[in-house]
Amino acid sequence: PASGAHELVVNAPDPVSSLHDLEPGQVETAMSVWRARMREHSGASYVHVIVNEGRDAGASIPHTHAQLYALPFVPTAVARERERFTAYSDRTAGRNLMEDLVQEEVRRGERLVSVDTEAVALCPFAARVPFHVQIVPRRPARSFEDDGPLGASLLHEMLGRLTAELGGTPPLNLWVRTAPRGAERFCWHIDVLPRLAHPAGLEMGTGVNLNVLPPEHAAERLRAAKP
Repeated sequence: PASGAHELVVNAPDPVSSLHDLEPGQVETAMSVWRARMREHSGASYVHVIVNEGRDAGASIPHTHAQLYALPFVPTAVARERERFTAYSDRTAGRNLMEDLVQEEVRRGERLVSVDTEAVALCPFAARVPFHVQIVPRRPARSFEDDGPLGASLLHEMLGRLTAELGGTPPLNLWVRTAPRGAERFCWHIDVLPRLAHPAGLEMGTGVNLNVLPPEHAAERLRAAKP
């Protein structure tokens, strides 16, 4: 029989369709609720939080909201990521994969977009789609639901930069990647993927993403955008 849980979290009482239309403090409040609800499902194998904005991104309700899925299994993509964190830690005497990746991205600067006191925003290497943005805590933290930085201010800033660069708030998908149950070595991060193109036969048939805008160029344009 099917098992698990699904919750809908209204991000704010304001009648808006995007997190970008809220004040930064309201985004922080919404994300704090995401975190609190994730804690309530600590017994699940994996808890996945998403935000879909715009009909082209699958949003069926215009009011800004998040959805939480408490799954009785660890999805394949998450399991692969867990394995990479573990293998890297074993190979480097306990170092954190995401921490080292962020340090290298900051040093190179090509794909870095913005940094604040809590988090780093970058366009990841091999980004899936144009203007794919990833938000990572400055200090590695295993689970999003643990106490610590949320990255709310930087998320709000990045939504503003995307809106400025694209001439309006794009339809987008956002999700929180957190440690699955039992993962000792991990680091949470938030992915934001604007829906500027639709996946077609290549993407759906092979899992290979065709991105027409190199992440280095996307990061350069977002750095120049005024949120």
